[in-house]
Amino acid sequence: MPLQLSQKERMFLQDLSHHEQLCVQKYNKYANEAQEPQLKQLFQTHSSHEQQHYNTINQLLNGQAPSMSQGQQGNNQQQQASMPAGQGMQAQAGGAFNQNDAQLANDMLSTEKYISSTYDTAIFEFQDTNVRQALNHIQSEEQKHGEDLFNYMKSHGMYNVQ
Repeated sequence: MPLQLSQKERMFLQDLSHHEQLCVQKYNKYANEAQEPQLKQLFQTHSSHEQQHYNTINQLLNGQAPSMSQGQQGNNQQQQASMPAGQGMQAQAGGAFNQNDAQLANDMLSTEKYISSTYDTAIFEFQDTNVRQALNHIQSEEQKHGEDLFNYMKSHGMYNVQ
């Protein structure tokens, strides 16, 4: 049975689709611009996750009910394994870092904060439990992206926690 969306739900999904498309574009662009190989890889990995989010949102817009399949759950586990805390994240000599890389990482961290909060609001506006679960799953991945970026920045002296 096709998913029946209210006008408000459809508008939320259209916004989320646009946000996810923008994230894919930014992560791809920044992966090409980043100098440090680990940051490039982080951006590439997150880009593929954002593409999955974009595809899921567009499935919902097309009236297809989400299914939290083993594949999606496996992607989350794979994502968590993609950036183990502290592994290979030593600060460069003398704490120096590439300013451009720092700006790219900071911009993506800000973007992830915004996207996560957008999902937080959207989740409460949907009637269908399966849709809410799908959006919650995506939001959890967005928060993990933010954590990965924060950990990268902190370990490279780009984010000073006082």
